[in-house]
Amino acid sequence: MSLDEKFNKAAEEVKELISQPSDTDLLELYALFKQATVGDCNTERPGMLDFKGKAKWDAWNSKKGLSQDAAKEQYIAKATSLINTIGKK
Repeated sequence: MSLDEKFNKAAEEVKELISQPSDTDLLELYALFKQATVGDCNTERPGMLDFKGKAKWDAWNSKKGLSQDAAKEQYIAKATSLINTIGKK
């Protein structure tokens, strides 16, 4: 199975978790997913009152410089860890 296939499988499986992961884990997954699919953050930081948007932007921007393949590998590892800890439906 190729890295892309493993990544896509992990992205689907993480949607089937029994319960929602912590906000920290969700932000980590989001940042790694964006870095793996888009690359370095390419948008302006959201405004002062958009707390959720800023948190997501900051998480993604913290991955700047990480290659897309490395981000996919880290995403797969994080998703697998959450699936093993929380479990799937």
